[in-house]
Amino acid sequence: MVHCPECDATLDRQDDVESVEMDAETGFFKASKRFYLVACNDCGAAIGSGVAGAKAR
Repeated sequence: MVHCPECDATLDRQDDVESVEMDAETGFFKASKRFYLVACNDCGAAIGSGVAGAKAR
């Protein structure tokens, strides 16, 4: 069983975390990668993150 490192909430279902997808934009340029953040639904602490490959335009 997994617990949140900040609030010690039990994370055993998909509903216990929130997955947020973010665009990679910097000024005039748009990167082809997507960034993801997984956070605890109880306290909002970031638990993990990742990068996905290019998306179709």
